[in-house]
Amino acid sequence: MLTDDQINAYHENGYIAIDNVLTMSEVEELRDVTDEFFEKARGLTENDDHFELEPTHSKENPKLRRIIFPYKIHPAYDKSMRHPRILEMVSQLIGHDLRQNGHKLNIKYSQGGSPVEWHQDWVFYPHTNDDLLAVGIAIDPMTMENGCLMMIPGSHREPIYDHHHRDGYFVGAVQEKNFSLKDAVPITLDAGGISIHHVRTLHGSEPNTSDHSRRLLLTQYCAVDAWPLRGITDWDTFNADIVRGEPTNRPRLADIPVLMPYPEGEFGDRSIYEIQKGMEDRLYEVPK
Repeated sequence: MLTDDQINAYHENGYIAIDNVLTMSEVEELRDVTDEFFEKARGLTENDDHFELEPTHSKENPKLRRIIFPYKIHPAYDKSMRHPRILEMVSQLIGHDLRQNGHKLNIKYSQGGSPVEWHQDWVFYPHTNDDLLAVGIAIDPMTMENGCLMMIPGSHREPIYDHHHRDGYFVGAVQEKNFSLKDAVPITLDAGGISIHHVRTLHGSEPNTSDHSRRLLLTQYCAVDAWPLRGITDWDTFNADIVRGEPTNRPRLADIPVLMPYPEGEFGDRSIYEIQKGMEDRLYEVPK
């Protein structure tokens, strides 16, 4: 359970960090499973439906950047997505009935794991209201050296920043000239801890310059009555993603700013790493 101080801090700053949420046996299970998939990716030469590779990946030196929808390929990941302690904390922030609307494992191996440029998740998947957040489970300790998440406190209460190239197409990263990182705060965690950040909170992460990996299992949760503005394809498929509570056909509408991820750029509707390739001016260098 979250304390009143933690709940207030989330609403004030747009994020919180909590250590000791998962036990070390739960963490070790996630590590072992992730190591198995790391070996399975060794023979890949290009991205597929579940594995996204680092630019420096090779058979001799395999490097995964992301596992896409990990809950679909191993029950350990699915179990973590439905972890009762996590669902209880999330419910304290956005209500009892919850849907997951995204699940991935972002991996930064030592000496060069890819950075993520600064962005707001909201611009990728705007909904009818903004009771959405992301929970990151630290499979490894998150430190400044290995590219921990960084947040800008209070940015979830500010206007939506432009994430489009000057030619107009969507690049999935803040492109405004007056954007400043002077207030950015690192989110450091021990293994087994979690971060929770609001869907509109500005965040990013630097490359991994350490000798230690940084594996972060991320689940996006939203209130069941928050409906995606990009639409749904099938009622049953949509409701299969409910992890707590019951479906509703009455979306809740809120008066909040929206920026749609259109027009799509050269890299289309792919992962954030691919979409951000469309940027011309980057803050961080991508491993070659």
